[in-house]
Amino acid sequence: MPASRTTKGPGYSARTQKEDITNLLLLRFQKLMRDGVLTPGSLLPSERELAVTFGVARSTLRQAMKVLETMGVVTQKVGDGTYLSKDGSYVLAMPMDFLFLLDDISPEDLLELRLMLEPALAAKAAERSTFEHITMLKDSIREMQVKGNSMQQVVAADLMFHRTIFGATGNALASRLFHSIHTAMFSSIATTAQVVHVDHTLRLHRPILDAIEQRDPKRAAAAMTDHLEDVRALIRRGQKKPDNVRLHKGLFEGRVQRASFAREPVLRKKATRTRSIAR
Repeated sequence: MPASRTTKGPGYSARTQKEDITNLLLLRFQKLMRDGVLTPGSLLPSERELAVTFGVARSTLRQAMKVLETMGVVTQKVGDGTYLSKDGSYVLAMPMDFLFLLDDISPEDLLELRLMLEPALAAKAAERSTFEHITMLKDSIREMQVKGNSMQQVVAADLMFHRTIFGATGNALASRLFHSIHTAMFSSIATTAQVVHVDHTLRLHRPILDAIEQRDPKRAAAAMTDHLEDVRALIRRGQKKPDNVRLHKGLFEGRVQRASFAREPVLRKKATRTRSIAR
């Protein structure tokens, strides 16, 4: 049955029909992936072939492909074709960023979520972490210490520390979750980095590392809880001071240049343009 066949009713518009067809196409893509017809990293058939396969116009197919690209499911390479993503690392990462912006997720909401999740993740990391994970945690601590005068690099190292713990759980969904919320986590970490010295940050991160390295889940969870409760107290304290309120607001609106947890080069011109628009 062609994907374009729909049942029309009162108030049914051409736009609604197009959205229904797009949703049907997304379901068809899911089925092809479940059945193993489409595999991670594979090159998709041409637009013409897909349109014939699904029984839809190419313009309708393009709309579905744009949705899949926004979701991070496919990647389009100019002159090469469209590929299914190799893994789910960035699936829904951008939509999650918009969720935080559109729903006006507060720092309190984020910290409450982190307090529910990260102590348990730290405990699991204490059970499952490898030598490589421990090395990465130590490198993050060292980076914070060495780069203490650079807020941007301290924040990047702090993010890497938490990212490593998510990954050290050995749970694929935990690793993917980090990619979904890391932008919001950056804002929280950047806020506290502005109001405390790096020694304070190190003093709360080292016990987490020690507990994970010594395979002590309970102590790892407790150390992570202490760290996040401290973050919450710092943010609350900052919100009471006018200067820190402006700083906090600027961070959440993107006026302060964001550090990349992946250590990617900073695009200064783009950041400058973003700040001018924000004003």
